[in-house]
Amino acid sequence: MTTRIGIILGTPRQPSLGSHLFHYLQRTFSNTDKVTFTWLALRDYPLPFYDHEETPLETPIQDLSTPEQAWLDQLAAQDGYIIISPEYDHAIPGILKNALDFVGPEVDHKPVQIITYSHYSDGGMLAAESMVEILQILKMIVLPTPVLLWNADDNFTDQGTLLADATNSAHFAQRLQEAFADIEFYSQLLKAHPYSPAK
Repeated sequence: MTTRIGIILGTPRQPSLGSHLFHYLQRTFSNTDKVTFTWLALRDYPLPFYDHEETPLETPIQDLSTPEQAWLDQLAAQDGYIIISPEYDHAIPGILKNALDFVGPEVDHKPVQIITYSHYSDGGMLAAESMVEILQILKMIVLPTPVLLWNADDNFTDQGTLLADATNSAHFAQRLQEAFADIEFYSQLLKAHPYSPAK
């Protein structure tokens, strides 16, 4: 039974530190006979500002555009998620929040791991914190320890290489390996034993 994990890059900026990290992860984590990764960059899903009448957690959205439908279909097809985000003004980017505003039952009781990064020493800690309540209201199971990548500009090349001689690179590599191992474990576990509400 193959488990599908969606890796979401929560910024459209290109090139950017986030895109360098995204390329590194694509080069580092390959599909296996047990896990298939789906690489979801928000720049590939040009979503408008959310303006539907429906509230997705209560009522399915009607009249979805092609990018909106594609975004939700991809989310629904996954068994778990990693969300990668920079920190903008102590929170996640508006484009990521907007993308999450479309989401309803597609991610219900599925696990999610948070990875944030920053040019500064906090590693996007406040962005990670701001994301937790959003993901919880979507009924996602948020893994307890986010990955924080601080002062990360000098660590990743635009080709997707983690520079071994850069400060903190060994720690970053270890934390990212741990994060992928964690999300694989919980995604496989919950796929095999899906949540069933009490009746």
